[in-house]
Amino acid sequence: MFQLLQGHIQPAGHQSRKTRLVTKDGHCNIEFGNIEYSNHFAYVVDLWTTFVEIRWRFVLFLFVASFTGSWFLFSLLWYWIAKSNGDLTGQNRTNGHVQCIDNVNSLTAAFLYSLETQTTIGYGGRALTGHCAGTVALIIVQSLIGVFINCFMCGVILAKISLPKKRAKTVTFSDTAVVCLKKGSLCLLIRVANLRKTLLIGSQIYGKLLRTTTTTDGETIILDQVDVDFLVDAGKDNLFFVCPLTLYHVINRSSPFYELSADTLPQQDFELVVFLDGTAESTSSSCQVRTSYIPQEIQWGYSFLPIISRSKTGKYHVDFSNFSKSVQVTTPHCVHCFETDADKRNHNSRNQQKMGIDNLGFQAIDIHDSIDITKM
Repeated sequence: MFQLLQGHIQPAGHQSRKTRLVTKDGHCNIEFGNIEYSNHFAYVVDLWTTFVEIRWRFVLFLFVASFTGSWFLFSLLWYWIAKSNGDLTGQNRTNGHVQCIDNVNSLTAAFLYSLETQTTIGYGGRALTGHCAGTVALIIVQSLIGVFINCFMCGVILAKISLPKKRAKTVTFSDTAVVCLKKGSLCLLIRVANLRKTLLIGSQIYGKLLRTTTTTDGETIILDQVDVDFLVDAGKDNLFFVCPLTLYHVINRSSPFYELSADTLPQQDFELVVFLDGTAESTSSSCQVRTSYIPQEIQWGYSFLPIISRSKTGKYHVDFSNFSKSVQVTTPHCVHCFETDADKRNHNSRNQQKMGIDNLGFQAIDIHDSIDITKM
């Protein structure tokens, strides 16, 4: 049984407010509770990953705090050396007094000297005299620590800028999925597009169906995962991702969507998470793009509008205004209906086949008496 659907344009479906595990932009909606206090030290042990993954506001705060904090900490040490040697203003100096640091006679002057030393500015107004061994050791320590802070903070900022997930922002999925006929099979279709001209090498796409199931033993499994295979006309691995692709999943007896129909789909409770893995051509960094679809975002009996055309100059043009738009098409009401109609058509075609070929030159006659025509 087929639905005769009207051919008007259907805009991209709105995002449902239903709680989902993976948001449309790929973020995981999950939180961890009742974690043992000792496990929090794991974030301190893995300090580099912690710094790379925290938000930019905290990175900028740590950037400023690390430099100003080190400057102030060493300024206190320089001030202590100057005070211990009697170099500060107001201290009683004897005749022939030799200063450890020239022109460091207050805490402010000690802070400026610490800043000039660690940033290698060196205005020339403040300098070591070389008469105190402690100042030589302290300037070596501050220089080494300053180089370490420079390398660490520059590395963190560079790593955050070049994170692969930033490349994933330029790969987008269609807002909705559609179910329609494709190559004689009922299929679930989605669209994905690479907004950059640089390719994603070795791209692979796959899906996971998340739903709550109950086993035969009565155990309830929340977020039970079922594999969903997606294909393109050229296969499913090493996609040539130069233009938007339409991916499809064949709904057959091995598909988790086999029991669905146009009527029961909106009442289902599942989440289809789609993943796209690839390597950025320009940076050689691996990245993963993901999105999710809930039943309210799957349109039964629709097909995507074409978006690729060829201009008069010979260039291929991609119209992203129709990227998530779909049009109603004639589609079976369910997989069972489609298979039943296909079986009937095959059965009728077999019955209509002729078992032989008529010879138009052959004429049948009736013989009433048997006549012996054999002559000896």
